[in-house]
Amino acid sequence: MLHNNLQTTLGVDVDRLEAHRHFYADLVTTSAGAAKNERLKEAFASTPREFFVGPGPWKVFAGGNYVETPSDDPAFLYQDVVVALAPERRINNGQPVLHAINLAALNVKQGEKVLHVGAGTGYYTAVLARLTGATGTVVAYEIEHDLAQNAIQNLGDFSNVTVQERSGSEAPLPGCDAIYVNAGATAPLSVWLDALQLNGRLLFPLTPADGAGGMPGMGDMLLVTRSDTNRFDALFVCPSMWVPCMGARDEETGQKLSVAFKRGDFRNVRSPRRNSEPDDTCWCAGNGWWLSNAW
Repeated sequence: MLHNNLQTTLGVDVDRLEAHRHFYADLVTTSAGAAKNERLKEAFASTPREFFVGPGPWKVFAGGNYVETPSDDPAFLYQDVVVALAPERRINNGQPVLHAINLAALNVKQGEKVLHVGAGTGYYTAVLARLTGATGTVVAYEIEHDLAQNAIQNLGDFSNVTVQERSGSEAPLPGCDAIYVNAGATAPLSVWLDALQLNGRLLFPLTPADGAGGMPGMGDMLLVTRSDTNRFDALFVCPSMWVPCMGARDEETGQKLSVAFKRGDFRNVRSPRRNSEPDDTCWCAGNGWWLSNAW
């Protein structure tokens, strides 16, 4: 219903826009190395991006600046472009291929319970909701008031989604099968790890100290899987740079991460450790945690 009503409201050709969405879904999943992931492809194809990014024309990010689309034709959104939500705060609707890579790695299954930290206006929350299906649930966290209110409105037709206007880096968090964090952190927070059920996955951007313009430096998406009650496995997925995750950053640790990432050996990381002394397998250590190159 949401899909059809939106097309009618915008007064666009339904078949034309449908074709753009399906091409876009093929484009981003294939570029992400997930061409055979039909569930992910359908989740992108069935989620109208224009419903979540405000009225056009839109500002898309290119070469360090924003370029405005020549009109409010939704076809401009069905490319691998970053779309501004609040450019003065450097908040965007992120790059579709990056999210497709991440979501393929997170591997959300039907019926799972998912937490989405840093939901923005809800576009990728909606994609997650398609992946977990009617038998699953998504709890979305957004600390920015205007974005959270837009997400609540935008996701109103999704019966399996709840939006909370608060930080997703603070307790309490419900037990879950997957956590997808869309803001840069300097640690795998205990509140995230503790929320994971057995075989639960946490995917978040581990980003170092601030780079140019106060943005976090280039980091990498870290996938953490709870393989046993007190055991976690880890794997870096892809390079990424995000706005800071409030409550999940520490400047001293950020500086340590800057040094560690510059060494270029982060792909060797295999597990996060907590409440133990780092040994000679340590890649980088923070307050009460460290990443090891051993399983």
